Amino acid sequence: MMKKILFLVMAVLAAASMMIAGCGGGDKKAAEPEKVLRVGTEPTFAPFEFQKEGSKSYDGFDMDLARAIGKQMGYKVEIVSMGFDALIPALNSGNIDVVAAGMSINEERQKAVTFSEPYYTSGLIVMVNKDNNEVKSVKDLEGKRIACQIGTTGEKNARNVANAKVTAFNTNDEAVMELKNKGVDAIINDSPVVGYYLAQGGNNSMKTVGDIMEAEQYGLAVKKGNDKLAGEINKALAELKKNGEYDKIYKTWFGEVKK
Repeated sequence: MMKKILFLVMAVLAAASMMIAGCGGGDKKAAEPEKVLRVGTEPTFAPFEFQKEGSKSYDGFDMDLARAIGKQMGYKVEIVSMGFDALIPALNSGNIDVVAAGMSINEERQKAVTFSEPYYTSGLIVMVNKDNNEVKSVKDLEGKRIACQIGTTGEKNARNVANAKVTAFNTNDEAVMELKNKGVDAIINDSPVVGYYLAQGGNNSMKTVGDIMEAEQYGLAVKKGNDKLAGEINKALAELKKNGEYDKIYKTWFGEVKK
């Protein structure tokens, strides 16, 4: 009788141990960390990255593309907002993994970061107040007051204008406000950004002048030498172009598919 009781006790303990082990295994699996891709941006660059009034979410072409690339790679994308000039330092210090901020690929930046394959071709344009009939091209900006966003190719080009007084702002919105208040004579900025602003009602008070300058390509930036992540991004980007998702995102923000 005692042997039977001892056998039953041992059987119950064994079953309980198996249940505990099974539960522990499930908890371990559930506790596996989710892969997160931290994407840095400066959200005042519509239609590439911006926040709608009263919204906490980030919208725009770059934001949709970054999320699609992250999903393709199997990552949850976390958007991190900061000043444009802080993006590369944050990238190289490890605070973010990727920059998606309408960042032009140029020789100077390639010394500091590793870029993905280009995902968008842009160019610069001059914008002035609608009642300004004196400035008709970038050549007419000599000796004039020019606004731009700090750290951008717009700033670089503005500073190349002879005798111009250049004021670089932290955000594109601040530069536009300065032009609206006639604190400057013109803005030099990316053509699609200016075009989007005018299409949203800005054409009531402002206009573009001259031709588009310096066609330039945007790329996603990763920490210098992180070829593995850059390669994964390039692979995901190629797949999105192949399966039509890139064209879908492009059409959402620009109304036509660039071939």
